[in-house]
Amino acid sequence: MKVVIQRVSRASVSVSNETIGSIEQGLMLLVAFNDDDTSADIEYATHKIVNMRIFEDADGKMNLSVKDVEGSILSISQFTLFASTKKGNRPSFTKSGNPARASELFDEFNSSVQKAVLNVQTGKFGADMQVELINDGPVTILLDTQNKE
Repeated sequence: MKVVIQRVSRASVSVSNETIGSIEQGLMLLVAFNDDDTSADIEYATHKIVNMRIFEDADGKMNLSVKDVEGSILSISQFTLFASTKKGNRPSFTKSGNPARASELFDEFNSSVQKAVLNVQTGKFGADMQVELINDGPVTILLDTQNKE
């Protein structure tokens, strides 16, 4: 499981020119699964994301989590995070998870995050989406559950 975590002042996702999710201060997540991912990966990622101290405290130090600032989360499925660019100029996506299983994991992940953060918005799995965001900082972090240590 790979997640690109972006601290945002606002973000939104649209499908066919209709906004289906939008947030103010919080995190925008680009989330990808492969066939080796399990509920344990989701539990690990959820804990890390909702407790990650990447928001500034009163002293300007990154010392607060999305929970601490009562921020929101916008979660977007992004299978291209597993792209392989080793050969040629066309990325290979064979390491991305089976779409049916990845969709189930995406739903499970969003439900898990929603238990910790009140406002969780999502994109539409498998859809052609347009994503807009204001990256605050900018702060962008890559979380890969295969690299837990």
